[in-house]
Amino acid sequence: MTDIPLGPEPAEHRRFARYLAALETVAEPDEAELVGAVLGDEDSVMAQSAVVRHVDRRAAELLTDARFPAWCRTVSRVVAGRDVLTRRLREWTLLRALALGEPWTPAELTAASDWCQRTAVTGTFPVSPAALTLLAEQGRTRRVRIAATRHPRPAG
Repeated sequence: MTDIPLGPEPAEHRRFARYLAALETVAEPDEAELVGAVLGDEDSVMAQSAVVRHVDRRAAELLTDARFPAWCRTVSRVVAGRDVLTRRLREWTLLRALALGEPWTPAELTAASDWCQRTAVTGTFPVSPAALTLLAEQGRTRRVRIAATRHPRPAG
């Protein structure tokens, strides 16, 4: 097979990598400003993709931390009007409720995206038996329903 030269890496790929690196190392007081700057990129799809990755990483880090609600409010203000990002933050809030045993509704969980349901049943955090039962019966995909039946339940 002949190697086909791919040419130089597209500019948006380089910016994406730079954004990810900057978001990974940003100090908490500067995070909202940097997220806003990234979202100002001319390639809105690429920018939102970088921010989604950042939100996923930070939300997972802060999921059971008392700082999560304040962080989520701050980021929510910056991403307001961007449906993909606001939904992701809303779903991380639902995952937090599941992890901490806080109130949630069956309608919220069954209406959640495939990503959210999959994260609930494959994540490294505890999920209430009621949520697992609901997802085993009404999960959006077969993969979620099977994973929910196999997810470890708390003892007792």
